[in-house]
Amino acid sequence: MTRYTKLAGVAVLLMLVAAALIFFYAPEDYLQRVPQRIFYLHVSSAIAAFGCFGVVLVSSVFYLRNGSLTADRLARAAALVGVVLTTVTLVMGMLWAKPIWGAFWTWDARPTSTLVLWIIYAGYLLLRRLADPGRQAARWAAIVGIFGFIDVPIVYFSVTWWRTQHPGPVILTNALPTEMLLTFLVTMACTLFLAGVMIAIRYRIEVLLDEAPSPALARAPVVAQREPEPAR
Repeated sequence: MTRYTKLAGVAVLLMLVAAALIFFYAPEDYLQRVPQRIFYLHVSSAIAAFGCFGVVLVSSVFYLRNGSLTADRLARAAALVGVVLTTVTLVMGMLWAKPIWGAFWTWDARPTSTLVLWIIYAGYLLLRRLADPGRQAARWAAIVGIFGFIDVPIVYFSVTWWRTQHPGPVILTNALPTEMLLTFLVTMACTLFLAGVMIAIRYRIEVLLDEAPSPALARAPVVAQREPEPAR
């Protein structure tokens, strides 16, 4: 069993512990009832996604300064995991919105800015996929990764900067009962650990992809050179 397999197993086990707390330990919300339980994974996934995009930001700065291939690989890995977690955040939010707001989607400030965040980093991944491999593509991607992070604080502060339907902050305002707060903190820690494991696994995949021989070279025909005929 490899190190990555063990880490993945631990991450899955921790998420099962978080699920048990969500469904069997945390009390049911008086107003929202069962849909409120989506909150724990919804917010934890968003925070983990912010962390991933923070890794992209720092790694991109390092790459532009030092040309570090390790930093570039780490940025690629973290961007992919961040997009996955942002997708989870959006889906969980839509599942919550339907019974509470009566619609899966409204162009509210928080979900709209989160969708923009997803588009930015999905565009980052698309740029890495379509551009010719090399330092120039890595530089452009690093610039996107740096400026794209501007949307992270916009997403976070959107509920205080604008009038929105989305609930305001409940963690810093001590609005949660002790059982709910503990469940959230455990779920957030487990989700962050899962994100770290996913980044580590994806980083290893990026290393293997970089070290693999180019498909173009692998398909290139080999032409045998003919020995010159002796002079007559």
